[in-house]
Amino acid sequence: MLKLYHCPNARSMRSLWLLYELNIDFELVEMPFDQKYTRSPEYLSVHPLGRVPCLVHDQTTLYESGAICQYLCETFDKEDKLGRSLGHKEHAEWLQWLHYAETVAVHGASLVQQNIIIAEELRSPVVIKLESRRLEKAIEVLNDHLNGREYLLESGFSAVDTAVGYSIHMGSMFIKISEYKNVVSYYNKLKNREAFRKSLPKDVNDPLEEIEV
Repeated sequence: MLKLYHCPNARSMRSLWLLYELNIDFELVEMPFDQKYTRSPEYLSVHPLGRVPCLVHDQTTLYESGAICQYLCETFDKEDKLGRSLGHKEHAEWLQWLHYAETVAVHGASLVQQNIIIAEELRSPVVIKLESRRLEKAIEVLNDHLNGREYLLESGFSAVDTAVGYSIHMGSMFIKISEYKNVVSYYNKLKNREAFRKSLPKDVNDPLEEIEV
């Protein structure tokens, strides 16, 4: 049994996208982004912090998105089409970008809190400005790395593109990425992938609309 607990537009979209890329059977448990569901006794018995993603596979339960990505590739991608196993020449670089995705996402998550979750009168313009700039710096690193590349690894698309791609997707809601031409080109390619489109909330605007530089 393979089951993913997911809230639309949350970090769990990263895991959902990868599952669709792997093209394997799984059960999707989609919950509203609402504490009534995520903090329910039933869900807390699965994930003690009541957050998403949470992946259950037989007797294994994982609730860190980076760990989920690595586990899914090691378990279901034996030919290294999306993963890069130990001994592969791109293994270290694959791990680097897998965890860099969280470097980007942590600033996006802070902006989600400041712009959406926290009551308007309690929001901090200083924190918003600081986190926006930190997010921009993280995007700049990606923009430099992607110069002359289609994807993060020279060999082509891999699972780390779903991890970093989601972080860009979330970050683009709060900062303008149009000045980062390499990131824009990369993100536009990712948005055209069928698995990406399937992982979006059903009521989202046209995901194929391209960002212009």
